[in-house]
Amino acid sequence: MSRFSAIRFSCLGVIATVGLCVGLGGMHAARAQYVGQVSSIVVDARTGAVLSQQDSDLRRYPASLTKLMTLYLAFKAVRTGQVALNQEMPVSIHAASMEPSKLGLRAGSQLTVEQAVLALVTKSANDAACALGEFLGGGDETRFAAMMTREAGRLGMYDTVFRNASGLPNAEQMTSARDLATLARHLIVDYGEYYHYFAVPGFYFHGHDVPNHDPMLGAYPGADGLKTGYTDEAGHNLVTSAVRDNVRLIGVVMGAKSNTRRNTTMAALLDASFDAEGVAPVARPAPVTRPLLLARAGGRSALGRHHGVTLASARLRADPADEVAEAPAIPASYTRIRRGHGTVVHVHPATAPVHAHVHLVSMGHAAHTMHARAKSRS
Repeated sequence: MSRFSAIRFSCLGVIATVGLCVGLGGMHAARAQYVGQVSSIVVDARTGAVLSQQDSDLRRYPASLTKLMTLYLAFKAVRTGQVALNQEMPVSIHAASMEPSKLGLRAGSQLTVEQAVLALVTKSANDAACALGEFLGGGDETRFAAMMTREAGRLGMYDTVFRNASGLPNAEQMTSARDLATLARHLIVDYGEYYHYFAVPGFYFHGHDVPNHDPMLGAYPGADGLKTGYTDEAGHNLVTSAVRDNVRLIGVVMGAKSNTRRNTTMAALLDASFDAEGVAPVARPAPVTRPLLLARAGGRSALGRHHGVTLASARLRADPADEVAEAPAIPASYTRIRRGHGTVVHVHPATAPVHAHVHLVSMGHAAHTMHARAKSRS
């Protein structure tokens, strides 16, 4: 090697080393920069108007809020007929190896698209998220993450990059409070017929009840979804939508020090924003839980030999023997239960199950715009 080449090679090495150190230093700074510093935003779901914001454009780790995009693409695939809710998906070794929170799926087993959706909105299961991402991405979670990033760009989420379907730590997976508000708004507006999944009290999976962990359901008046998220690096994150007096708001809180701080911050921000919209304050209910109950169908158990169908609801009953799980007091949603399956439907007296589109500014029993497309699912 000539002396010039050696010098040139040495200089390139120094530059690369300095660049690597700067990059790692910047990455470390990004991890430490926002510790204890909350980013937040509240928007009007109908108009998109920003009612409140604080550091809403800081790029942060989404943690399990990532699953909102996984769900968005799942709903899109169902709507377009690429997949069906009752379609079974394989569980790969990679998906089964995901860290908690998880369902504990075994490699080589299967679950349906709808079971994965329910697992994401209730338990925030990383194994189910990975399996769903692989299924939608043609067997490759990395390919699906690229699809997620492209969709984020299409929706105007310009500070967002995805590297996995679950939100497990990845230094390159970033978003902002503003981008997450944009995504939540699109979930409600674009795929309102699936929004009811976010309010289910829980579902039954392979003999176990899986309750919804969203702390705002039942605790904050008008709250009816969406998602929590946490990692050590991200802090405590939350996206919530709530509706009062035909005004629907979407709030995002990122980087709180604790779940309690996250929840109280969200409640205060929504209260202030409802007040700014001229909505009268509502007294918050005392924290209570309601049991998720099994109603017997034809005298047979849901786990009976003939797969007797039962309904699980958030309504209280006096018979303690029928108690299955604790669930928040939320707008009534029901789960049609079969062995190892949970299919959520809205139940209306003397009618077949019907799908409900979310009214942009009001959701709940009396505020759904009902569709007469009756459809039964196994």
